[in-house]
Amino acid sequence: MRRLLSRAARWLAFAAVALAGSAAQASLPDLIASTKPSVVAVGTYNPTDNPRFGFRGTGFVVGDGTQVITNFHVLPGAVESASGPTLMIQIPKGGRELEGRVARLISSDRTHDLALLQIEGPPLPALPLEGSGVAREGTSIALIGFPIGGVLGFAPVTHRGIIASISAIALPAPTSERLSARAIATLRDGAFDILQLDATAYPGNSGGPVLDVQTGRVVGVVNMVLIRGTRESALSHPTGITYAIPVRFVTELLKGGR
Repeated sequence: MRRLLSRAARWLAFAAVALAGSAAQASLPDLIASTKPSVVAVGTYNPTDNPRFGFRGTGFVVGDGTQVITNFHVLPGAVESASGPTLMIQIPKGGRELEGRVARLISSDRTHDLALLQIEGPPLPALPLEGSGVAREGTSIALIGFPIGGVLGFAPVTHRGIIASISAIALPAPTSERLSARAIATLRDGAFDILQLDATAYPGNSGGPVLDVQTGRVVGVVNMVLIRGTRESALSHPTGITYAIPVRFVTELLKGGR
């Protein structure tokens, strides 16, 4: 009798896990539908260029709905100067319709390659952030962004995977000119944890949200993709390994940018 009860308990436990997994799987289409209005294309605007909008990466809406998070490396050079290029985000409205909003940089965290933008116009739906700021290995995640930029059209694309590993890393500056004394000290003092994802991202995904499929909350920001050989090989021979900045650094940036 005890054996039967024990087997029944194990079967029930297995069934509960399976049902939970099915529920998470079933919720992915709803998660994508609710998240897409908060994912934007980040770039520059010049009325004399063709096209006038120069795509650079992905971003997502946070805070009060007028703030956008992206990677700092997505932004063009001289963005912090008064004579710098005009920042703009594009909001997909379905089909080929896009809404442009002028943006400005209000805060940045170069150590963790993050930037906080303020956008003009009425608030947009903001994505919820993981409150604890802690992700776990094995968590099912989804990436939403604009791989390959305008080549495929500005329609958000979703990739799915898991958090394969959480490992320490120190991000180098894009150029030696940006290796300030503070940056060098950071590299010497140690690295910070970064999320390694078992999911494929492409050029254009940088700055996009990493979502916990089960909770729908942002757990990270897509930062870089491991490639073999040249940058072009990321398209023809993707490694399937992507890295993301943990969301706790976004939370800290938001606190400082208020």
